[in-house]
Amino acid sequence: MTNFEGIYCFDSASVRFAFYPDGPGGPRVLAQISEETLHDEFGVRVMGEHLLDACQKHFYAIEPAAIARYRATPGSAITLTIRDFGLHA
Repeated sequence: MTNFEGIYCFDSASVRFAFYPDGPGGPRVLAQISEETLHDEFGVRVMGEHLLDACQKHFYAIEPAAIARYRATPGSAITLTIRDFGLHA
């Protein structure tokens, strides 16, 4: 299981999470994924704090998408959307 670090942000209806693009010894980068993206992309139907569990469950797909976005636009804020996953047109 991946070491998942995240919090649910009620004000933005998203899960903010940390990831380490260069492994545990590298920088800690923050990103977020919206409640809507978790619903649309992963079929998650829970709300609020329960989205943390859903995000952790799907972190195998979320983390690589966040790393790809980080590498494509270093230094920019990262908010993942369905476009980051390529499963939906």
